[in-house]
Amino acid sequence: MKDLTPNKADLDPIEIASRDEISALQLERLKWSLKHAYDNVAFYRKSFDAAGVHPDDLKTLSDLAKFPFTVKTDLRDNYPFGLFAVPRDKVARIHASSGTTGKPTVVGYTANDIDVWATCVARSMRASGTRPGDIVHVAYGYGLFTGGLGAHYGAEKLGCTVVPVSGGMTTRQVTLIEDFRASTIMVTPSYMLSILDEYRAQGLDPRESPLQVGIFGAEPWTNAMRTEIEAAFDMHAVDIYGLSEVMGPGVANECVETKDGLHIWEDHFYPEIIDPATGEPVADGEKGELVFTSLSKEAFPIIRYRTRDLTRLLAGTARSMRRMEKITGRSDDMMILRGVNVFPTQIEEQILKVDVLAPHFQVELSRHGRMDEMTVNVEALPDHADNAERAGAAAELARRIKQVIGITVRINVTEPGGVARSQGKAQRIVDNRPKA
Repeated sequence: MKDLTPNKADLDPIEIASRDEISALQLERLKWSLKHAYDNVAFYRKSFDAAGVHPDDLKTLSDLAKFPFTVKTDLRDNYPFGLFAVPRDKVARIHASSGTTGKPTVVGYTANDIDVWATCVARSMRASGTRPGDIVHVAYGYGLFTGGLGAHYGAEKLGCTVVPVSGGMTTRQVTLIEDFRASTIMVTPSYMLSILDEYRAQGLDPRESPLQVGIFGAEPWTNAMRTEIEAAFDMHAVDIYGLSEVMGPGVANECVETKDGLHIWEDHFYPEIIDPATGEPVADGEKGELVFTSLSKEAFPIIRYRTRDLTRLLAGTARSMRRMEKITGRSDDMMILRGVNVFPTQIEEQILKVDVLAPHFQVELSRHGRMDEMTVNVEALPDHADNAERAGAAAELARRIKQVIGITVRINVTEPGGVARSQGKAQRIVDNRPKA
């Protein structure tokens, strides 16, 4: 792979500032953000008052722990515009979740918010190894989902040529990558695997593709999957993080020269890690639930938002800003099987250690009598589809899961193509258990 380490002279000065400088800026911006939310959003005023705190109570960064959390149901309860902190006619754009589990969560951006967002994504892309003038293939979904437009505006801000393909039409994705000679692709990691399958189906060597950088986000993925993709395409696979409630993609990003966790752009987002059971902050280096407070958002300030993502904070390396470890799962997609906590990423890690198996899988949960059971549906690779190899792979995967995770599961090894493909976020869990 090509060395794509960015020049230090091209970085924003705050990226390599001292921790004292970063903390001073955070305190200044945090005071503004709390006051902005309190003065302009009835929900926050009521929430702060009920907790007996006022923005003036923030004297140090640690004082933020005195303020109440915001959770996803708060966004739904204030649907559609109840959490906006500027007049509606000052909102330049609206994004929203799909609302498949209830009312959608709606977020808004002023023109300045969009510019800050684009700047954060451009910074993330530069950290990934993308350069001005590169052709960027955006295969995230466009529309109300923040992925496509977030990546698009960031690529333009960096000075790149954007190919706004969106998701789907996998055959066409490969054609355009090859014909337009894109050097960067921005896409979910699960859909990148579908693109890889299509390369092979067309008889093309993915290592000969023009791609040099893959910027993958919107779902948890493992370092084992990174190795798989990098080996297949001979390109850098880099993690980007974000969520619409906080901004969208570009809240944090790995640096291509280290790939040792995602540097959080701490000049715009203040991170905390809490114990998900008690809500109490934990020290840097301890695992827990990630919480974010926005420091510069105008239309939609977010205060101590519980992301449900599980990770830990680490000291900076390639940048001064702290890193978050790759997301290991979410506290709300955690499966509990006979008392054992299980995340899809743990299953994925074991699948990628079995040579016969492809990295396409789906977990089914069912209940027989009083016992919950798990079935892992996973594909055989095209050259390993005979019954004996599939049976051996199933036994090996079951053994690995039992040994590493501590649970007994059924393994169903399907023919190649037997697991439903994703054109966006992968649906890793199908819960067929009876509803209470």
